[in-house]
Amino acid sequence: MSVSETDSEVSARLELEQTQRSEGWKLLRGLLRDQRRNLLIGGIIGITWASFKVAIPQVTKFAINNGIEKDGPLLGWAVTIACLGVVTGVLSGLRRYVAFRESRWAETLLREKLFSHVLGLDIGYHDKAQTGQLMSRASSDLMQIQAFIVMIPITLSNVIQIFAVATILFITDPVLAIVAMLPLPFVNISARRFSNRIHPISVAVQAEQAQLANVVEESVSGVRVVKGFGAEQVQFDKLEKEANDIFGEAMKAAKIRSNFLPAIDVLPALGAVGVLGVGGHRVLSGQLSIGDLVAFNVYLTLLVWPLRNIGMIVALGQRAAAALVRIQEVLSTSSEINDPAVAKTLPSAANLQLGAIKFDHVQFGYDPALVVLKNFNLEIAAGESIAIVGATGSGKSTVARLLLRFYDTNSGHVFLDGIDIRKLRLAELRQQIGVVFEDTILFNDTVTNNISFAKPNADHADLERAAKLAGAHDFILQLPNGYDTVIGERGFSLSGGQRQRIAIARAIISDPRVLVLDDATSAVDPSKEGEIRDAMRTVMSGRTTIVIAHRPGTIALAERVVFIDESSIAAIGKHDELVATNDRYREVLASMEQSKSQQTPVSAK
Repeated sequence: MSVSETDSEVSARLELEQTQRSEGWKLLRGLLRDQRRNLLIGGIIGITWASFKVAIPQVTKFAINNGIEKDGPLLGWAVTIACLGVVTGVLSGLRRYVAFRESRWAETLLREKLFSHVLGLDIGYHDKAQTGQLMSRASSDLMQIQAFIVMIPITLSNVIQIFAVATILFITDPVLAIVAMLPLPFVNISARRFSNRIHPISVAVQAEQAQLANVVEESVSGVRVVKGFGAEQVQFDKLEKEANDIFGEAMKAAKIRSNFLPAIDVLPALGAVGVLGVGGHRVLSGQLSIGDLVAFNVYLTLLVWPLRNIGMIVALGQRAAAALVRIQEVLSTSSEINDPAVAKTLPSAANLQLGAIKFDHVQFGYDPALVVLKNFNLEIAAGESIAIVGATGSGKSTVARLLLRFYDTNSGHVFLDGIDIRKLRLAELRQQIGVVFEDTILFNDTVTNNISFAKPNADHADLERAAKLAGAHDFILQLPNGYDTVIGERGFSLSGGQRQRIAIARAIISDPRVLVLDDATSAVDPSKEGEIRDAMRTVMSGRTTIVIAHRPGTIALAERVVFIDESSIAAIGKHDELVATNDRYREVLASMEQSKSQQTPVSAK
């Protein structure tokens, strides 16, 4: 690589960092604009606090000059100083309360906005996004923003304090004030250099934290795979690498802080040395009172923390800006699957059977260059059940995903009861389609809440009805707390068959017009498959059903079989007919049975 190319890359990197930094500050200003009223209140409280804080050294000066040097009464001055201290303490607590309240509120609003947006993004986005990266944005990145916002009212009061102290010092003795304030410009220069150096490191630390979160999330969610293959050390090595990367970046940041922050502390101390030297001579010469000199030194100590705070707020602001850029990367991503501008409504009629489906010349590929379904045409009558069969990767599950509008077709249309599903609101469409996925996901909640997931307000009678139809009611009653039993993360405290039956109950609780059973018996021991098939047969009765299956017993539940081969429909008919007449159909069934038989099934209890 040539030198010019290296310089070009460095220039591009710095330009990108500058762009991200500017974008981050812009986002932060927009966020704070919505809270300007309460932040202003916090600022007013902080200014009042600063006023009382600055008044204490003045009262102390008068106490020394009038009470000590002139043998005047000290009790009044002592009470005044004590009262000022109490008021300052109360205002300090109130200032921090408002600051923390607003920072936590901003964090809450941003977290809700981020969470809502992530849930609203299409499945295609989630196919590519790393869960750990999203978790990092919703946790550590938001904490960086909260830590910055909490310092805003506090920093505002500190800035007011600096200006008030500077004004008093110049009024008291301009020469001594110049000596005391001489180091301040260098503090500002140090803060700026510190800001420029710390920003890229802050971005790197947050990026590494996201990688670490991703490793942890994958290891915990896949703990059974990790333990099943004895791969604990493999995952530990991954975590160790990410942890070491974070440590390395954090130490770079620590080195920068160790170079700059001491200077911010030392520079005001140099001013104090000058005040003692020059001020002492001015006291001896009668140009300055002892009280003024004491007040000068107290004021200088009041400058140390505010000046250090400025360096902190700059660093926190850089990290907050970097965090906002990362969050905005998600918020600026728009979903490719959206509600139509003008939505239609599905027909509803008590005397008509609903749930007719039509795939009209559908073509689709997750990558448009790699077609999964080609010229796919299929009509399913209302109340009819069909089984979709095909080799692995043939597009069986894709049919269900297109019906649910997890993805949109590359060309062609999908209709539900005569309405193009792209003309329907997503919520209405998906409420009318009950799905039992191959990978049954249950939540760490009660059986009741898992079944009523799609219908939170369902009464207990509806819950029991759905559970009975799914063949789950009897075993639920045998659980420690019946329907109130908490089933643990992902429902792993239950067997595969029990999880599947709860999933079926969840799918039918809202009485959908279409039911999709995506390989619903794949995780069940063949000896117990009959129980699940009985439940499926019950819930399929009179309801439009798409069964994606490979086992003959499950396929036989459907009135028709749609055989997909080489991206299109190769044959349609009854299972027995296709077995008798279609060599390719028999071959696919045999290969799938062999593949499944090599897997260890989960007992259905």
